[in-house]
Amino acid sequence: MSRLVVVSGGGSGIGRAIAEHFARAGDDVLILGRREATLAEAADAVNADLDTKRLTHLSADLSDPRQVEHVAARLAEGGRTVDVLVNNAGGFYGLDQPDTLAGYAAQWRANFEGNVLPAVLLTEALLPQLTRPGARIVTLSSIAALRGPGTYGGAKAALHPWNAEQATALGPEGITANIIAPGYIEATEFFGDRMTPAGHAARISQTLVGQAGRAAEIAAMTGYLASPEAGFVTGQILQINGGALLGRG
Repeated sequence: MSRLVVVSGGGSGIGRAIAEHFARAGDDVLILGRREATLAEAADAVNADLDTKRLTHLSADLSDPRQVEHVAARLAEGGRTVDVLVNNAGGFYGLDQPDTLAGYAAQWRANFEGNVLPAVLLTEALLPQLTRPGARIVTLSSIAALRGPGTYGGAKAALHPWNAEQATALGPEGITANIIAPGYIEATEFFGDRMTPAGHAARISQTLVGQAGRAAEIAAMTGYLASPEAGFVTGQILQINGGALLGRG
């Protein structure tokens, strides 16, 4: 029987690659995000490529508790438990350097609300619906959580102790919770039009392997962490950054 996989921020970039990875493995995948058109395009494209309907979508602002409650209610209507939850929604908010205290406060709040609340609220809402035993929670962090910048990196870093808390609480129920912290992944929307050839080259030069990461590599690691074979892996932060930042024991 196919598994039910929920991927937030699943309409583009890393989230879309993750959703497609699970769909190709025969899982049923629900992608979530704020942009209805982007979600619909992703679902239609993947389903057409597979010649079967594996992806469905639902638009929601996952920083809004009421909208998250609606997502949980819709999932409950199907009568299935959630086998894999991938918390990928997030982004870099407030790019301009603030020049007032109010501006700094707004920037920090935006990054917290956009990167922390979607993961925390969605996970909390779906806890009763997670498959026991066997469910897998995978949350996307960032290399920035380990080295900055402060606003975005600080928000992503907040997910690390939260994940440890989830792993500790859910381990006895046979549920794992892990973090993936990617480095520079090319061909995503993350940098928008801010990425220049020089910026691209500079980020590649920081790696030990001389290349940028690919969304498919993050998807493959997510697939492993969601597999039955990864039942002994929980409470971990797995860096995928080409050696741009070395792991710490």
